[in-house]
Amino acid sequence: MISQGQIAPDFTLPRNGGGTVTLSAFRPGKVVLYFYPKDDTPGCTLEAQDFTARLDAFTAANTTVIGISKDSVKAHDKFCTKHGLGVILASDETGHTCEDYGVWLEKSMYGKTYMGIERTTVLIDGEGKVARVWPKVSVKGHADEVLAAAQAL
Repeated sequence: MISQGQIAPDFTLPRNGGGTVTLSAFRPGKVVLYFYPKDDTPGCTLEAQDFTARLDAFTAANTTVIGISKDSVKAHDKFCTKHGLGVILASDETGHTCEDYGVWLEKSMYGKTYMGIERTTVLIDGEGKVARVWPKVSVKGHADEVLAAAQAL
């Protein structure tokens, strides 16, 4: 898992709506990366809606919000349209970015183990350093906590 103080690994990924998103292109602004398991599932939908509802406040704090999962761009576009999402959603179908950030882990459910994305949020400062990491995110109230951290940075 990536940790506070490290330089955030740069990436360029395809994004919803077409084109690509490159982490370093947002400097000197701050970036919130939230890694989530799957489009259009209950927790992931709520998390995306919560970040979308606070986009104006994140923008006022000079912070861009990017959600990352292994879903395809097509799935991201459908997810955004269905739920009226305004956040950038990046597609990491190869899983390289998830691995670079240490969020692609062995998980367990109902006694079975499998590989998957551990819901994690990373706040990156204007110099590209990791300012804060939230591992094993519980969605309720999380977007507010991340916003407060971004505003304080």
